[in-house]
Parts: sequence; C-alpha cells; structure tokens
Amino acid sequence: MDADDITQEVLIRIWKNIDSFNINKAKSWIMRTTRNLCLDYLRQRQSSTKKFIEINEEFENNYNEGNMLNDPDIMLRKELIKSKINEAVEKLPELLKSVFVLYELEGMKYKEISETLSIPINSVKVYLLRARKKLQLELRELVHEKAI
Repeated sequence: MDADDITQEVLIRIWKNIDSFNINKAKSWIMRTTRNLCLDYLRQRQSSTKKFIEINEEFENNYNEGNMLNDPDIMLRKELIKSKINEAVEKLPELLKSVFVLYELEGMKYKEISETLSIPINSVKVYLLRARKKLQLELRELVHEKAI
C-alpha cells in the first residue's frame, strides 16, 4: 500500500510538472523524485514509530514502577537481590573489586582506571572480565531462585 501511495504521488508530480518536463531527462527525474519520496516516507515512518515506542516504554516503566512501589513482596525481593549482589562484590579480591566498582558503578573509562590504579589498560580489561565471571558464578543461584 505504501508503494502504491508513493507511486501515485510520483504520478501526481509528473502531471503537475508536465509542461516543464524535459523528455530527455525524464527517467532520471522520475527516479530521483521516487527515491526522495521513499526516503521522506521512511523518515516519517521511523519518526512516528520511534515516538510510539518511546511512549509505550515510558508508560510501561511508569506502570511497573507504580506497581513495584506498592508491592511489599517485590520490594523485599529487590532488597534481598541488592544485598546479595553487594555481598558478592565484597567477596571479590581487592584489585578485581576496585576495577569493577570504578568501571561499573563510577562509570570510569579503562584509561582512567589504568591511571588511577597505576596498572596497564589490558590488565584493567582482564580484571574486569575476571570480576564479572566471579560475580556470575556467585550470583548464579540467585538467578535460579528467581526463576522458581
């Protein structure tokens, strides 16, 4: 249906510009006009779709937050999960914990962490990977509990 609409619009534009039409350049003019109309249509469609998705996500987030704030069971589970994550982070070796906290919680870049802790950037990456793996292992049971 969209292709039909664009085709119709191209034909309307040809009809409106028939007097100034150069028959030798007709093919390139029609192709360029069709291309431009398709791009305009895609931009409009993308913009409206994006707005629709943003509205739905915002509504869903607000709705879920509203329900969570009123449900003591969800609040308790959330606090338990938070405390288990904190415990797991505390169990990490000091260097892994430092890199993890600086990257994930403080939002620092690899280079900044490297300068702060006086270690090479590649070591920062390795320590961050090791910290994540240890946390995954430590928190695996938490995921299984949540699924039940």
